[in-house]
Amino acid sequence: MKEMTIEARIENIPQVTEFVDAQLEKYGCSLKAQMQIDVAIDELFSNIAHYAYHPGKGCATVRVETQEDPLAVTITFIDHGVPYDPLKKEDPDVTLSAEERGIGGLGIYMVKKSMDGIEYEYKDGQNILKITKNL
Repeated sequence: MKEMTIEARIENIPQVTEFVDAQLEKYGCSLKAQMQIDVAIDELFSNIAHYAYHPGKGCATVRVETQEDPLAVTITFIDHGVPYDPLKKEDPDVTLSAEERGIGGLGIYMVKKSMDGIEYEYKDGQNILKITKNL
C-alpha cells in the first residue's frame, strides 16, 4: 500500500495522477485502464477540491492498494470535509440531450461505469470513497 496526503486543490490533480500512475506502471496496467483511472482521479479529486472544505481548505489522502487473483487496484480517497455520498445521487438520463439533462452527476456516473467497483462510507469524521479497477 502506498499513500500520499496533499492539499485538496485543483492544481494538485496532476501530482495525484502521477502518484497513482507510478503505482500502476509496476503492474503493467493497460493504457485503457490507466486512462479510465486517470479520468476517475480527475473527477473524484476535483469534487473534493471544490466541495469538501468549501469555503475553507483541507487535505485529502489518496491510497493505492493492489490485490492479486484477479489483479486489481483499489484507490481510496479520504477527506475530513462535509459528509457527502456521491453514490446517492441519481444517475443522469444519458438518453436526453445535454440541454434537457439536469446539471451535475455525469462525472460520477462515468466513474461508476468505468470502474469495476465503487463504494462510499463516512466513518470517524471522514469521507472514504474507494474505486476498484481490475487490471
